Formats: sequence, C-alpha cells, structure tokens
Amino acid sequence: MESPDEPEAILRGQAHIWRQMFAFADSMALKCAVELRIPDIIHSYGGGPVTLAQIASRIPAPSPGTTYLARIMRLLVRNNIFSAQRCQPDGGHESQETLYGITPSSRWLLQGPGSELSLAPLVLMENHPWLMSPWHCFSDCIKTGGVAFEMAHGCKIWDFASANPEFNRLFNDGMAGTSKILVRAIVEGYKAGFKSIGSLVDVGGGIGVTLATIIKSFPHIQGINFDLPHVIATAPAHDGITHVGGDMFETIPHAEAVFMKGIMHDWGNEDCVKILRNCRKAIPEKNGKVIIADFMLKPEGNGMFDEIGTVLDLVMMAHCSGGKERDELEWKNIVEKGGFPRYNIIKTSSLLFIIEAYPL
Repeated sequence: MESPDEPEAILRGQAHIWRQMFAFADSMALKCAVELRIPDIIHSYGGGPVTLAQIASRIPAPSPGTTYLARIMRLLVRNNIFSAQRCQPDGGHESQETLYGITPSSRWLLQGPGSELSLAPLVLMENHPWLMSPWHCFSDCIKTGGVAFEMAHGCKIWDFASANPEFNRLFNDGMAGTSKILVRAIVEGYKAGFKSIGSLVDVGGGIGVTLATIIKSFPHIQGINFDLPHVIATAPAHDGITHVGGDMFETIPHAEAVFMKGIMHDWGNEDCVKILRNCRKAIPEKNGKVIIADFMLKPEGNGMFDEIGTVLDLVMMAHCSGGKERDELEWKNIVEKGGFPRYNIIKTSSLLFIIEAYPL
C-alpha cells in the first residue's frame, strides 16, 4: 500500500534533481557579479540600499542591460549574496522599486582599497573555462584512470601555467587572495604553537608571503622559506627570512619545526609519506614537530565548512594529478607511515585544520 507521503517525496526528488542540474547557475551569477564589481558598486554607496539604476550607472559600459542585471540580482538575492527590500518611489503612485544592499557574504567579494581579504580572485579563477573544462572529463577519468586536467588540456596544470602567462596570473591571484584569508586564521588559531618555536621552515612556501605573515606576528622566529629554485628566484626579501631553493622530495632545510600549508593535498599518499620522512630528518627528534595546515574531510559533519570539504576533494580531482582531501583516518595513516606516531588536531576559524605531528 502506497504511503501518503510517497508522492510528495517523489515530487521533492524531482525538484531536487532540477536544482542539482542547474546548480552551475549559482556560480555563474556569482562570477558575473564579481566581473562587474557589483559588490564594490554597492559598497561605494555606503553598502546600500541602492537602486538597480544606481548600480547600472557605475558599470563601465555605454548602455548596461538593466533587465538582464535585474534577473541576475534576483538569483543572487535569493542566494543571500545581496539583500533586497521593496520601497515606494517618491510620489507613491508608481510600482514598488527594489533596493539592494551588501550582506556578510558579498563583503568577501569586495576588491577595492581596504579589501585585503577577498575571495573575488578565486571566484574568477575557479569559474574560468580553463578550470571548468576538466570537470567535464570526470566520467572518462573513472573509465580510464586518467587525470582530468590532462585530458582537457593535454598537460599538467603546472606545465599549462608555465606556458600560459594569463592563466599563471589568474591562478596566482586566486591562490594569493585565498592564502591571506587562511594564514590569518592560522596565526590566530595557533598562537601558542608559534610562540614555542625558535626556527621554522615553510616547505612549498612560494615567494615567502605566508611565512612573512607568521614572522610579522612572531618576530622571534628565524624563518626559512623553501621552494623550487625557479620559485625562490623571484622571491622578494623579507625581514627574518632566508630563502632556500631545493626539492622537498630530496631534502628539507633543518629547523625546529616544519610548516606546510595546503601542500599535502596536492599529492598522493606515497608522495606525502616521502615528504613527511624528509621532514622528520629536518627536525630535532626530541622537541621537533611538523605543522600541517590542510583540509580535513568530515563527510557526515554539520560544521560550517564540512560540506565544502567534499566539494574541494573534487576540485583536487579536477585540477591535480593524485591530489585529494583526506579524513582523519587517512591523515593518521600517512602521518604514522611518515614517522610521526603522535599528533594533535587543532581547528581554525577557516577551512583548514592544523595537524601537529611529533616524531616521539
């Protein structure tokens, strides 16, 4: 006998598939808003409320399509990217007008002066056709075991970046903007840990921006920024930091502690174990430690960032060769195989967790 709730459940299932089918519309509307700098336009009016005509007047185009803009804004309001309220124009005889405002979400999309912490560059990067095309290769990846980015572009992402200056700029801008947000959370969430360190090597530290932020807050630390020689060659001077070029799969400079932010999720398990074993050789056995700032999957979790973790795992599948996000058990396995039988997990006010790994 059919349950009275079953027809409604089936209909809800249909509605759910419709929503999933067109989920890309959310990110495309978001990208449109960032490209047109709509958050900055509303912010320039004090954060709102502003009319559609006021927004359109500051879009750099001779005759912006306000009907298109209204439709984009309607979806973004429904998604809580912007706020909206209805008001009666002066005189009271015309139809109501919509006034738009900034929300806590759209504040993260500001790009103007004073907007140091912004996700706007990452929105543009992740939604560019260059980085979207590998997603269309997932079924072929499952059939063949191939790498999505290589299927889409014929080479690895790093080779693509080195041959394409525009992509390299897009990618670096996206990563730099995100790094500022994550590093601030790391510095705030790991104060006690940094205070106890005398020297720190940042493995895969790029041009030293992350380490410079840490040293600025903890100037007693002697910093070593470690990355591939061609990366170090472009690194500017930072107070308290020595730049060293090399390969983390061969050897890592010695320090009291090793720091790695967003490095391990780029690599498969075997490569991660190799990196960790070299980290162990680089630190003192008694009081040394490795500080891993990375993502931790919680597929059934209900925390603020838990849902995005499963999405980011597919981002790694789309962009990297062997990269993946890991749950705690997976982290435990590679940390122990890398020579670290003891570890602590510390949550930060961001996507990242900190894993403190000790050789004893």
